[in-house]
Amino acid sequence: MEKKNLKSEKDYIKMYQQKGFTSNFMMVNHKLVGTETKTEYYPIDITVVAEHRFEGISNPSDMSMLYVIETRDGNKGTVLANYSPASNTSTAEFFKAIPNKNVSQKANIFEQEKQNS
Repeated sequence: MEKKNLKSEKDYIKMYQQKGFTSNFMMVNHKLVGTETKTEYYPIDITVVAEHRFEGISNPSDMSMLYVIETRDGNKGTVLANYSPASNTSTAEFFKAIPNKNVSQKANIFEQEKQNS
């Protein structure tokens, strides 16, 4: 797979879903909540295994981040966070609070390609 074939956040999410990152999450009261299980997670419960940044086509200050995560209880999924000037900051605050030791690029689909080349 070549990076140029992936154009949007949706394309990236699809690729990670094919790799088993199928759980969905939403922010509720400063906690990340599994949409199916309703399990609540705090920053310490999350490991970010890849992240991708996207800039707005018409306005580069409109930015989003795709976080590829694993939870303490084994759920794997993605979280798409909007970082535009008008966005809600609770998602940004949550991901900034994740301990550095819980952040890596070990599941980044492009890093894995480099290692396999």
